Amino acid sequence: MGTLSGVDLEKRPQQTNPEPRPAGLRASDADRDRTADILREALAEGRLTAEEHGERIDGVYRAKTMGELEPLVSDLPAAGGAAHATVTPEPAPSRPSDGVVPPVADENLVAVFSSSVRKGRWRVGRRTHAYAIFGSVEIDLSEAIFEQRQVVIKAISVFGSVEIRVPENVSLRGNGTGVLGNFEVETLDSAERDAPVVFVDGFAILGHIEAKPKRGKLVRDLHKQLRKHLGH
Repeated sequence: MGTLSGVDLEKRPQQTNPEPRPAGLRASDADRDRTADILREALAEGRLTAEEHGERIDGVYRAKTMGELEPLVSDLPAAGGAAHATVTPEPAPSRPSDGVVPPVADENLVAVFSSSVRKGRWRVGRRTHAYAIFGSVEIDLSEAIFEQRQVVIKAISVFGSVEIRVPENVSLRGNGTGVLGNFEVETLDSAERDAPVVFVDGFAILGHIEAKPKRGKLVRDLHKQLRKHLGH
């Protein structure tokens, strides 16, 4: 019996834990983003308060080494090895679904030799138009209330600028052109099922249009808001 037990133990496959990455190793942007994903999930699950999440996110983007990132997620599920696991979100559609977003804007933001700002706690319509003519338009969705899954922002910039900021847990798509100007949209795929998709269409003539996520900002109670509006 002893011999058989010895044989069994020898044949039993040995489990090996992944070798931890050296604490002094310099952290990459991808490492910081993956750590931020863990914190985002912890906030959504109620493991962290909004204040705790904000403090840790600040630490994430100040961290220079892996050793500085690890303590920020060490008390959260799947922290150790999963802190470096790749999150593959389901891609959002490249264009709005037919008939979902109306051709007429719910809101127009116009800046002619001036500035126009939309930010704070506001309800996002299905379509917003922004016109910057020798002026600037700022659209900040980081604290906005989304009641639709698909939102279109059409931006026109002539010798002006349109800046759009979105929460990290929505998807972001862009389709536009710059003529002696810039049209820049940072594509973003949410890891959350049925998260809103913000489509930015734009045309810049000697101007600038930019859309990207605002680090550390999330839509709170995302699915609860959508269910309430859609009657689910």
